[in-house]
Amino acid sequence: MKTLPVVDLLVIVAYLVGMVAVGVYFSRNNKSADQFTKASGKIPGWAIGMSIYATFLSSNTFLGVPGKAFGSNWNSFVFSLAMPLSAWVAARFFVPFYRHTGEVSAYTHLEHRFGAWARTYAVACFLLTQLARMGSIFFGIALSLQALTGYPMATIMVVVGICIILYTVMGGMEAVIWTEVVQGVIKTAGALIILWLVIDGMPGGVDKIIEIGKADDKFSLGSFSPNFSQATFWVVFLYGFFMNLNNFGMDQNYVQRYHTTTSIKEATRSIWLCVYLYVPVSLMFFVLGSCLYAYYLNNPELLDAIRMQVAGERLPNGSPEAIRQLAATLSPAEFGDKVMPHFMVNKVPAGLVGLIVAAILSAAMSTISSSMNASATVFSVDIYQRYLNPKLTDGQSLRLLYIATTVFGVLGMITGIAMIGVKSVLDIWWMLSGIFAGGMLGLFLLGMISRQTRNTEALTATVIGLLVIVWMTFSPQIPDEYAFIRSTFHPNMIMVVGTLTIFLVGLILTRLRGQKGEPISEINPKNTVVKL
Repeated sequence: MKTLPVVDLLVIVAYLVGMVAVGVYFSRNNKSADQFTKASGKIPGWAIGMSIYATFLSSNTFLGVPGKAFGSNWNSFVFSLAMPLSAWVAARFFVPFYRHTGEVSAYTHLEHRFGAWARTYAVACFLLTQLARMGSIFFGIALSLQALTGYPMATIMVVVGICIILYTVMGGMEAVIWTEVVQGVIKTAGALIILWLVIDGMPGGVDKIIEIGKADDKFSLGSFSPNFSQATFWVVFLYGFFMNLNNFGMDQNYVQRYHTTTSIKEATRSIWLCVYLYVPVSLMFFVLGSCLYAYYLNNPELLDAIRMQVAGERLPNGSPEAIRQLAATLSPAEFGDKVMPHFMVNKVPAGLVGLIVAAILSAAMSTISSSMNASATVFSVDIYQRYLNPKLTDGQSLRLLYIATTVFGVLGMITGIAMIGVKSVLDIWWMLSGIFAGGMLGLFLLGMISRQTRNTEALTATVIGLLVIVWMTFSPQIPDEYAFIRSTFHPNMIMVVGTLTIFLVGLILTRLRGQKGEPISEINPKNTVVKL
């Protein structure tokens, strides 16, 4: 399918023009850096909740989750089941903390707590995480649209990226939030349409899908054994708890939104609205993946076509026989991400394709625009104004935010292009985010919870934690003769072990020092500690 019907193209163009128009509309209000980053604190809590939900529901969810469910089971849904616990911790402790400090950056207080190194380290981890996030999402959107249009993935990333940059730069945080409200509705509607089309086209309907799913163990949440070397229920739950706590508790994308609403109560409500929306909707995407599995198993000619497509991409210069041989060896996990784009190309009727493409664009654009705005804010506050020019005028700060937002958007596109060829977009995102975020969350928790931990203990604990993270990350590359020193943990445990190492080592070193630190007031924004 090299060209889309005119009606679908019109829907896509109308959507892109509409998003840019929102940026133009809100550009009237962007007269200060505070408006660009906080929307002047006047956004209602329900809109913030929809915005956070839309950020969570990225193209990694839209494409990666059905692909994951197609290739394996519902084990990854345990990530969503951990979300309510993380949300409770964030609503109870983190939101009041940030509202009391008043700092737009999530990382400013780390310098007050431990020194400039802590703030710089957290900022570096955050920016690397955002590049990984934006890159994986750009890749996901290009993967789908390439199947629909035939255009090169890099070209798709550039065109979509330019649209995102335009409305994010012009409209600031206010445009990001309100476009995400719309995008949240569009992407949810798009997923429901695809789910309905799959079930409607399946002989035997839901009963047949359940029968096939049960026979092939597609609904399993994973093993409940205490085995941390595989993706068991507990491994994914721990990863989900710490990663969601990182998102709600210290990710600038979310922390920045807590300042855009009118009160702590409204900010807290926004977190819970996100949870109430995301958990059932994420389950819907796993259901969709299982439905697609049953559908394609019932249509082997379609399954063979996907196998040949993936084999041809892996052997671009291979002979037809070599491609057929490779196609026969491919497992569902190796082509799961290709299934939903293939279904859209072949089974979605004209008129609905444009809406679904708009939904996938929404899934990508909502998260990327948030990452761009948050990255620009962190760069402006924590790097440029901290180290280069602390006396910027408001006009200079606003211009810096414009430039930084554009630069990070371009870097995200470049990262996405570099990811072309990965096996699973969800796996690569989980791995990269776990590596970058693990040490950052451990340091953050240490600073917020421990009253007595000082700079020396925090720095030592962070160094030890980073060494553990590096060891776990690169264990597979250790030569066979040194196999005994390889980590036996599943890669998702990097986030968990890294966080706990920094936090617990910091507490142990503090206890060994054997001295009581100075009391730290809870309401002092320069040195705040949370009482648990």
